[in-house]
Amino acid sequence: MQCYHVRMKLSDFDYQLPSELIAYQPLAERTSSRLLVVGHEQQPLTDQYFYDLPTFLKAGDLLVFNNTKVIPARLYGQKLTGGKVEVLVERIQNSRQALAHIRASKSPRSGTILELESAFYAEVLGRDGELFQLQVAEHQNILDLLEQYGHIPLPPYIERPDLAEDRERYQTVYAQKSGAVAAPTAGLHFDQALLKKLAAQGIETTTVTLHVGAGTFQPVRTEDLSQHIMHAEYVEVTAETCAAVQACQARGGRVIAVGTTSVRSLETAAQNGLLQPYAGDTRLFIQLGYEFKVVDLLITNFHLPQSTLLILVSAFAGYNTIKAAYQHAIKQSYRFFSYGDAMLLYRR
Repeated sequence: MQCYHVRMKLSDFDYQLPSELIAYQPLAERTSSRLLVVGHEQQPLTDQYFYDLPTFLKAGDLLVFNNTKVIPARLYGQKLTGGKVEVLVERIQNSRQALAHIRASKSPRSGTILELESAFYAEVLGRDGELFQLQVAEHQNILDLLEQYGHIPLPPYIERPDLAEDRERYQTVYAQKSGAVAAPTAGLHFDQALLKKLAAQGIETTTVTLHVGAGTFQPVRTEDLSQHIMHAEYVEVTAETCAAVQACQARGGRVIAVGTTSVRSLETAAQNGLLQPYAGDTRLFIQLGYEFKVVDLLITNFHLPQSTLLILVSAFAGYNTIKAAYQHAIKQSYRFFSYGDAMLLYRR
């Protein structure tokens, strides 16, 4: 296979999106999003709705969901010395400590006390790269405090305060393991009725866990993609998931990743060529030329220009295929980004 990433640059993954195509709100029904089917042998581009998904899947296929749960990770407050702060928890370390991004007019030093949401205090213990380590009082639990007082961390391009409905809608219906600060958005289109329909059709399901970090929205800052360093995210692929994938492959079924996070989880666990249980951080950056070891089809949303996710889907379905698909989606007024419409991609 030709190794494209040697000559692909960041600017090759740019496109112009009219701002009215950014989805600022979710639709009333999860499954009523549109679905652009890309790379099907009979029809390269097909306009469908998400509730049509079962017609493209068959008994014996395996859907792989990311069961991470978005935590209300954003907090507003002030330093005890005055000065407003905005905290975005990136990773829970234990019951009292977390790593967080802090926006303030002046970076808080070790020992700074923050009063958050006029409800509790957190101490800045120090720094870990761009992140700050925070600790709450001995009798408190940081996850409980976030659930009670935190705000849903909507993506930066959704320029509105979070609403009560975002707690439900910026979350998949199968979310289980708390730890993400951004939703695995391809999964937002599934509701319980669709999951039941797929199960009745003989389509199997399994899960991985990837706690999506705020780094997913960080722009790539180097034109030379080989210089880009991926942010670390925690991944868990269990022995049960590996067995489900192997059983699917043995019966001739297809492995369908629901979201780029499921792709990165499975491919991380298969870096030695064989899918094996994995628990730990991943910094896997999938670019053109990457040889996929596990995933056959991918359900995904439309991604930001010049993002690692757009680069990943281009590697999966083909650069020119994705370019044509995005041009088609813009022309047909699809809704873009986290609350937007979806694509079903066949592997190139």
